[in-house]
Amino acid sequence: MKIRVATYNIHKGVSSIRSTPRVVALKKAIAQFDADVVFLQEVQGRHDRYQDKFGEESRGHRHWPQSAQHEFFAGESHHSAYGMNAVYDHGHHGNALLSAYPIENSHNHDVSDHAYEQRGILHCVINTQTCPIHCFVVHLGLFESGRSRQNQALIDCVNKSAPNGEPVIIAGDFNDWRNTLSDKLRNALDVVEVFDELGSRSRIGDLVRGLAGRDKPVVPARTFPAALPWFRLDRIYVRGFKVDTAQVLHGTLWAKLSDHAPIVANLKLA
Repeated sequence: MKIRVATYNIHKGVSSIRSTPRVVALKKAIAQFDADVVFLQEVQGRHDRYQDKFGEESRGHRHWPQSAQHEFFAGESHHSAYGMNAVYDHGHHGNALLSAYPIENSHNHDVSDHAYEQRGILHCVINTQTCPIHCFVVHLGLFESGRSRQNQALIDCVNKSAPNGEPVIIAGDFNDWRNTLSDKLRNALDVVEVFDELGSRSRIGDLVRGLAGRDKPVVPARTFPAALPWFRLDRIYVRGFKVDTAQVLHGTLWAKLSDHAPIVANLKLA
């Protein structure tokens, strides 16, 4: 069984500069992934101010949809689930999963480390023709100590939900710019990060490990900021899959839509 997945932090559907609405363009861009499963972060479940300001019809196109963003992006081709994390007077945002396969169930785990930064892990089980797959949409905090605790919460969540080695995909914005979380995830969950896996099968990967003097996989891809990616914030970790391909989508289009660049990967069930 083959499955194509993507992860993308959409910056609440507005541009990084001037907060211009990008929801309609984002829907078209997400469709370009041609992905079976899409892991989304910073998705607006509701935003009254933008709805009031941009919700009117303009040149035949709606700037801001009436429905929640995850439902708008899913359309008729995908199922969707949403985990609300941050709540404010005029709306809320969180993580979302779009799936071409039926979503059997979903549960949002609150892993907020303090009152000023609400974070969550959205766990969904999707039913494929072959077997159920556990999907975890992740958006960790900005502070390293908090990320460490949230990473442990993720490990606990996966071990409790999929304790017998079931296929797992964990994807999202880890904010792990120093790459301090990967080793613990690999050791605790027997997962691999998609670019680590590809690198470990390449001559370059062999060279990197040789220079390091130990069996150390190459580091994840650069995804932030989208216009000139430098920081390695976004990841896809898998268990029970072989990684066929993985790429970060660069270019003018993606730089305009969000401050993060998306990752798309092709997987094959092991």
